[in-house]
Amino acid sequence: MDEVSKVTETPLAPPPLLARRARQPQPAISVVKSKLRKNLTCSASKVQKTLTSFFPVVRWLPKYKLKEYVWGDVMSGMIVGIILVPQAIAYCLLAGVEPIYGLYTSFYANIIYFLMGTSKHVSVGIFSLMSLMVGQVVDRELFLSGFDLNDDPTSKADSFNLTDDDPHTVDLMGIPCSKECYAISIAAAVTFLAGVYQIMMAVFQLGFVSVYLSAPMLDGFATGASFTILTVQAKYLLGLKIPRHHGYGTVPVTWFNIFANIHKTNVCDLITSAICISILVAGKEIQDRYKNRLKIPLPTELVVVAGATLASHFGKLNSRYSSSVSGHIPTGFIPPSVPAFSLMPRVALDAIPLAVISFAFTVSLSEMFAKKHGYTVRPNQEMVAIGLCNVIPSFFHSFTTSAALAKTMVKDSTGCQTQVSSLISALVVLLVLLFFAPFFHALQKCVLACIIIVSLRGALRKFKEVPAKWRASKNDAIVWLITMFATALISVELGLLVGIIFSMVCIIFKTQNPKFSLLGRVSDTDLYEDLEEYTGLTPPPQVHIFRFQAPLYYANKESFLKSLYKAVGVEPFLELTKRRKAEKAKGKSSKQAKANKKNGDVFIGPIHKELDFHTIVLDCSAIPFIDSSGTATLKVLVKEYKDIGVSVLLACCNASVIDALRKAQVFGKNDREMSSLLFYTVHAAVFHAGQEHAEAAEGKSEDSLF
Repeated sequence: MDEVSKVTETPLAPPPLLARRARQPQPAISVVKSKLRKNLTCSASKVQKTLTSFFPVVRWLPKYKLKEYVWGDVMSGMIVGIILVPQAIAYCLLAGVEPIYGLYTSFYANIIYFLMGTSKHVSVGIFSLMSLMVGQVVDRELFLSGFDLNDDPTSKADSFNLTDDDPHTVDLMGIPCSKECYAISIAAAVTFLAGVYQIMMAVFQLGFVSVYLSAPMLDGFATGASFTILTVQAKYLLGLKIPRHHGYGTVPVTWFNIFANIHKTNVCDLITSAICISILVAGKEIQDRYKNRLKIPLPTELVVVAGATLASHFGKLNSRYSSSVSGHIPTGFIPPSVPAFSLMPRVALDAIPLAVISFAFTVSLSEMFAKKHGYTVRPNQEMVAIGLCNVIPSFFHSFTTSAALAKTMVKDSTGCQTQVSSLISALVVLLVLLFFAPFFHALQKCVLACIIIVSLRGALRKFKEVPAKWRASKNDAIVWLITMFATALISVELGLLVGIIFSMVCIIFKTQNPKFSLLGRVSDTDLYEDLEEYTGLTPPPQVHIFRFQAPLYYANKESFLKSLYKAVGVEPFLELTKRRKAEKAKGKSSKQAKANKKNGDVFIGPIHKELDFHTIVLDCSAIPFIDSSGTATLKVLVKEYKDIGVSVLLACCNASVIDALRKAQVFGKNDREMSSLLFYTVHAAVFHAGQEHAEAAEGKSEDSLF
């Protein structure tokens, strides 16, 4: 049986071209008018729907199952509140502001998210990464305004009012402002802008921005930032008064300064740090090891804070050993004030990464726990909620907030059912604000630094996962490493930018150098797969089936052509050039043959080698889209191979690819060649190629008879 009959032995009638649905595009003006009419009309039902959408609490709170939910919500809210208090005070070291503002931030954020959030489990409030990024802006602006960053304000009675000993003040909106006043003003200004950016992103439906923040990039960014946080807090463990470095290279410069001043270590702070870290780590390890047996998390941070505060107060560690303490934390609330608009042009760019990262962490956490518990969240409403968690508290002397993984996991593990738990956490913070805040006066800063550093255990443990990441995906591991090193060694903001750009470059590199393969047939079926990946496949006789696993667009069209030429072994332009040279040589040889015939010599002219295939089938099932450069490439490809007697057929194209090919007239005018070039399956294309070749062979044999 010859090769042609092998192809035609299983006839398969190609299906007719499917009829596309007719879609009449509406004029742009009518679309705009209909949208305006829909959005600007007002009715009672629409107002109610808008309010319930903006305040989701109105929907779920009336359906609250008191007996079923209250115990879990109260327990999780109290436990998270107890954890939140020492963390709120501690993270103010990162943010460069007084401890009272961390409590304000946690209180207002929990209240607002309770009203506006769509997640039942997310804990929104003070977050170490956000605090670090705010603190870098605060310290930079304090430095540029001439404040002494070595100044220790713990002896001041009220951080928001001026005292006679203030060595330096600046004019802010017509009011003289001390260092502490200026610090929280900067933090509030950058927080206000971050919230405005987030609300604008929600209004213009820009939530897709978070798509560019891949999981490996976010993990690497968080780990690099955690290493920066550890570095920034290391000086407090040793009791060193070293100003925070401004600009690039915070980690190496800070460690150099620490070792250069190591002889100035405060022994009291060092001993306290060693004891606190030991207790905190032991508590975390016990918690991790026996988490299935323990019904509630161990309040290790609260125990350490209480014990250290008592030891510092009765031991008079501040006066005897010059140990740096938190200082006076007033009770009650400071009157609200408008954020300083004069500062906003200086921090406008700094607010962008804060807005993006805060939103990304909040949405990713809310979606993760929503999937776990079987409900849905609305990312756009989450963006509005977290935006207002920044905008509104900025009027009440607060700084940037975000969802926090550790506290969210605590809420989930302690039986949280709804956001009522956030309300309970806010009430716990309120009790501290109203009654217990002054008791933290003697709390050493090194204890707060210990709480921050131990809380980074989860992020720093990511280093152990690098080998597993490398085995699972080298690309993801490289993205993680590049982002982590850029964040830790250059700066947090640039690390984020480098991570995003490098992730996108990796995607572009993948599409520019995708996998390509030749396909073979699976025994007597109509299935075709990669010849290099599977055994027992049979390539169709005189037909090459080529699969390109990437979109075909301007950036990878050359890669597509090179991979195709390499796979089939024939480049049409070079083949055509060879044939033209052979034709010229044949003309010369015929003249020479006649001359040799007269002389009686035998002459053998150049012999042209025929191709071992007559058709290329392009399997387009792995091509999601194609642009104008891609269609032009295919159009030229079909013509060039046709010039050397090879047909190029397309199979398994999706609707968008077909539309692009039709617009580019790849199938000729009025798609007259569409039925002979486009097929819905690879097998239909192979069958058509066999039939066409068989008919062409029969035609040649008939011509030879005459």
